[in-house]
Amino acid sequence: MLSRVANSIYWMSRYVERAENTARLIDVNHQLTLDRTGGMGEQWEPLIGITGDDELFAERYDKINRANVTQFLTLDPQYPNSILSCIAAARENARTVRDVISSEMWEQVNAMHIMLGKAATDQRHADQPHKFYTQIKLACQLFDAVTDGTLSHSIAWEFARLGRMLERADKTSRIVDVKYFLLLPRPEDVGSALDVVQWAALLRSAGALNMYRQFRGAITPNQVVAFLMLDTEFPRALAFCLNHADDALQRIIGPHRSPATAEVTRQLGRLRSDLAFGDIEEILRSGLHEYLDRFQEHLNEIGVDIDRAFFQVATPRTD
Repeated sequence: MLSRVANSIYWMSRYVERAENTARLIDVNHQLTLDRTGGMGEQWEPLIGITGDDELFAERYDKINRANVTQFLTLDPQYPNSILSCIAAARENARTVRDVISSEMWEQVNAMHIMLGKAATDQRHADQPHKFYTQIKLACQLFDAVTDGTLSHSIAWEFARLGRMLERADKTSRIVDVKYFLLLPRPEDVGSALDVVQWAALLRSAGALNMYRQFRGAITPNQVVAFLMLDTEFPRALAFCLNHADDALQRIIGPHRSPATAEVTRQLGRLRSDLAFGDIEEILRSGLHEYLDRFQEHLNEIGVDIDRAFFQVATPRTD
């Protein structure tokens, strides 16, 4: 496969996954503000923190509130990680490889692009935010389903899976990192209805509430964090994502090993081992934020290594 084609498929998948995660976060935050009572206020600042684009937001908006944050994250064409920009980038990547992907994939990403383009000029969606963000989530999930169901599970599909899993791991880690400290309750709130509602909101941010209740039962902070980080069967848990990313990576590499692919394998294997042998109590004692900050740094390094190993075209040597 040409490196250009692999790069487009990898990033097409990452951008769609990024858009879905952003829609999920905004929708849950809308719902959480409806559940809050007496003096809690609308806490929209953590959503900017999750993206890591605080400075860019401050350059474009003078105040952190629901209107500005949702506009920035959803329909701001100048913000490269807004839902609108992500789907536009996914569509552009899909356009360059239309001869490789299925026609159903192209039709779905194009339909998402049209839907968001209309929303950018018609603000009626703001009157029904839950319905709007549910449409975005379902559209992104449909794209993933169409990809799995209509694209041959060859190298192209593996690059799509690799991109999806790495992007999902990154966003889940950011959700846990920011929300954990936001939701740490006051001593008097522990075990209260408010405490449970907010931790349930964290689970909903990752689409994990129903599965958590089935397998973990009562909602407690430590168990919520353990489920989203260490569970190997829930599709948005960090351990699950990295295991499947590694499987995709090994299928891509096959017997064609090189120093560059060996470095990607080593970095990803180290992260997988940290999670596989991780103990949530030990992680929390040593500092969850510090652990997840290192995790995100390593994910970024893996992204750079993937680019170096698969997407950069080597220039001929002249010496």
